[in-house]
Amino acid sequence: MGDRDSRTGQWPMDTAQIAVVGAGVAGLSTAVCISKLVPRCSVTIVSDKFTPDTTSDVAAGMLIPHTYSVLTASWLSMAAVILALWEAEAGGSLEARSWRPAWATWQDLISTKIQKLARSGNLAGQLLVTTSRETNTDTPIHKQKQWFRETFNHLFAIANSAEAGDAGVHLVSGWQIFQSTPTEEVPFWADVVLGFRKMTEAELKKFPQHVFGQAFTTLKCECPAYLPWLEKRIKGSGGWTVTRRIEDLWELHPSFDVVVNCSGLGSRELAGDSKIFPVRGQVLQVQAPWVEHFIRDGSGLTYIYPGTSHVTLGGTRQKGDWNLFPDAENSREILSRCCALEPSLHGACNIREKVGLRPYRPGVRLQTELLVRDGRRLPVVHHYGHGSGGISVHWGTALEAARLVSECVHALRTPTPKSKL
Repeated sequence: MGDRDSRTGQWPMDTAQIAVVGAGVAGLSTAVCISKLVPRCSVTIVSDKFTPDTTSDVAAGMLIPHTYSVLTASWLSMAAVILALWEAEAGGSLEARSWRPAWATWQDLISTKIQKLARSGNLAGQLLVTTSRETNTDTPIHKQKQWFRETFNHLFAIANSAEAGDAGVHLVSGWQIFQSTPTEEVPFWADVVLGFRKMTEAELKKFPQHVFGQAFTTLKCECPAYLPWLEKRIKGSGGWTVTRRIEDLWELHPSFDVVVNCSGLGSRELAGDSKIFPVRGQVLQVQAPWVEHFIRDGSGLTYIYPGTSHVTLGGTRQKGDWNLFPDAENSREILSRCCALEPSLHGACNIREKVGLRPYRPGVRLQTELLVRDGRRLPVVHHYGHGSGGISVHWGTALEAARLVSECVHALRTPTPKSKL
């Protein structure tokens, strides 16, 4: 960031004023990334809620990616058509060819094929490209992997530093188990986590209702410690925090040159985004210090995540439910399911209930929008919609949001060519 004038206390005239709306893990990490990547800027976090009252504070914080709607029904339909077209061009079944597209690039290949067909005048291609524009808001696998790798590397560096305790970041090993063998036995993120392998038959004996499992070491990021740690870095680099509820992004104009929208579910109103909706999550925090390994059912609904001060038991996935109050029946079901996986949890004590609303949408929204009103212009970078996978990719998406902010600031600093007329 630029330095304040020692006499006036003001920022230099060319200092870009940037407001980040939202103080969850997306907002704070974006602010840190902006301060590192965008020269001569002043960053202010504006939010009505800060830690410990954010949705991120309730998150279990385990780095296990949640795929962002890789194939919707529309994509499945298009994939079937494209597969047939490929086979027609190949002169036979793709099964007979020496190659098949890797899953990680499947969507990209389909997208490329649709565009090629459309440009060639193929009617099916033209229809498909229109459909894909209207329905495909998915995030390609290669992009999700990039975000996860960047986040894992960032947190791994913290876990290996003297800051690990203050930041609430540590390594944890455990198992992801399945009641039937998954189609994808080796997930796209297997080479990012540490020591990924298939569970042995001896290990699976611990889970008699499950037939397949994966063992690996990943990271746990405890937001009640991590968020204050991020705030400290923002303020240490000259940033500001303001407690204020924003009803309209235009409230921040003209005080700020660029606004970054990290408001999560608040984007229903702030950005008019009807695609984002809550998925209620209830968890239990219990004292069970003898539990040292994480256990996650392959569905992602039941999990046991040991942390530094408590073990998190989950969970629920209730779409469209805005209720922030704990439900006793949900708690009984969570404890019953977790005890079925780890019977020793019958001895857990000091049970606390926590509820958070995950901000779900078909894909993470990471894009720039130029708002125009009465001749005024306000560049907005949207960064929200991570659902239950926000912690796993937060640093990767924050880096991307910061790059978008950098582009906005560069555009603002670039003189507009004057007409010779």
